[in-house]
Amino acid sequence: MNKWLGLSILSAILLTGCVPSPSDDQEKALQETEESEQETVIIPDEQIKKEYYRTPVPFKKSASRGLVVSNLNTKYDMQETEEGLLRISSLYFDTQNYYFQEGQYIDRETAKEWISRKSNYEAGLNPAITDDMTPAQIAEQAPIYLAHIVEQNYLQLTDDKKVKLAGMTIGLAMNSIYYPREGKERSIDDKTIEEKGKQMADIILTRLRSKPELADIPIAVGLFKQNSRNDIVPGTYFATAFAAKGKSEFIGWKEVDETYVLLPASSSTGNYRDLNTTFKNFKQDIDDYFPSFVNVVGTAFYKDQKLQSLHVEIPIQFFGKSELISFSQYLTSLVKTHFKDIPIEVSVTSVNGPELLIVDDGDRKEPFVHVYGY
Repeated sequence: MNKWLGLSILSAILLTGCVPSPSDDQEKALQETEESEQETVIIPDEQIKKEYYRTPVPFKKSASRGLVVSNLNTKYDMQETEEGLLRISSLYFDTQNYYFQEGQYIDRETAKEWISRKSNYEAGLNPAITDDMTPAQIAEQAPIYLAHIVEQNYLQLTDDKKVKLAGMTIGLAMNSIYYPREGKERSIDDKTIEEKGKQMADIILTRLRSKPELADIPIAVGLFKQNSRNDIVPGTYFATAFAAKGKSEFIGWKEVDETYVLLPASSSTGNYRDLNTTFKNFKQDIDDYFPSFVNVVGTAFYKDQKLQSLHVEIPIQFFGKSELISFSQYLTSLVKTHFKDIPIEVSVTSVNGPELLIVDDGDRKEPFVHVYGY
């Protein structure tokens, strides 16, 4: 069937009970489904940040939903493969003129086959093995390179109030370490990861182009380097390319310069040394406030060598409400003192759940402070 998404204006009376009633300035339309039926969708008018895509309602789950849990090593990589791909997508499909939808064209079974070994499925993208290969030979000659595939769809609203699929982004999560069922784990060098990722990207593009509904839309790709199982910071996308309408090869490969830094670092951190020193001073001030040890961990995100955000987590034992309020005021003063002009989010949690949130995005005169349950 033709998967261009046809939309037309309907009255709000057609909305089902599970879909919120739109305001007068929200777009209302029909979206074509797999069975050629139509259902009402709403295009929200609210966009809380210019970096965020708006999403048609009701939200459509990914056709391969659930695979990410079994394919990626950590919860941090699970989140970053999606969030990082959104940033890459914004390079090609701007957030003002496109709407986001989770991938609908690579279903669960297809994704499972593509990330399998060639010896298990004809469509498998990972190298084949034979019964006579030893674990050591497999690790050296045929490790699992591709761990997961992420698909994102981008829609546009046309002048006659119809929406169509207008773009797609594919993320390929590549292993930096191969963990065999037997034998010793093996590190995979960056050059090999990039080479294999680019080869697989072109194969996937050719397969997508074979679908009539995807033959003539722009498709972008991002290559993601997955971290080890023990890392508590996520991996990042390291390369991206674009295929214009109808093209079956990605061109213009370019580097994606993103990295996460865990704070405090025990050794010299190069370009991040100043921030690391500031963070250690911040942590020391918190330690001085408490007679007992309090753990403070930060994750800094850098893009193009520039600090984009800092997230700080502070787990504490149970506090009385008065002590928590006192700590919140002291902590807020420390944030203002140590992290001027740095977008920062500080989360304080206990065994009871979230206790305190401090946010300073750089756009406000004073940080936003919320004490939960008070």
